[in-house]
Amino acid sequence: MIKVKVINRSGNPLPGYETAHAAGMDLRADLKEPVVLNPGERKLIPTGLLIEIPEGYEGQVRPRSGLAFKHGITVLNSPGTIDADYRGEVKVILINHSDQPFTIQNGERIAQLVLARHEQIEWVLTEELAETQRGSGGFGSTGK
Repeated sequence: MIKVKVINRSGNPLPGYETAHAAGMDLRADLKEPVVLNPGERKLIPTGLLIEIPEGYEGQVRPRSGLAFKHGITVLNSPGTIDADYRGEVKVILINHSDQPFTIQNGERIAQLVLARHEQIEWVLTEELAETQRGSGGFGSTGK
C-alpha cells in the first residue's frame, strides 16, 4: 500500500476501494448544482481533490463500466494521466455517447482512479531493430 497525500475540498468522502481486490477507486463529482450532459456533449467535471502522486507513478483516470454501459457516459481522454508533479485539482472530462441527456449530481461516482508505476524512456538512436515474427505488420496483421 502506497501513501498518497490528498487535499479534499469537496464535501464528499475520499475515494476508496469498493472491494478487497479492486484496482481503481471511484472519483466523485464536486458540484454546487447538477450538470446536464447532453448527447454528444463533453464537460470538465471537478472532483475537489488535489493529490501528490509519488515520483515514478501516475494517476490514471478511467471510465466507470456501469456509467458507460447503462448511460453511454465515459472519460473522453481515457485513460487520463495525472503526472506526479501536478498539484492542481483533479478534473474529469466526461462525454455523453448516448442519445439521452444525463444529469450528473454532486457526489456521483463519475470515474475511477488507478495508481500505476511507470518508467521514463532514454532514446538510443539506431539504424535497425531486432527482427521478430510479426515484423512491421500493423493493425489486424496477427489475425482474429
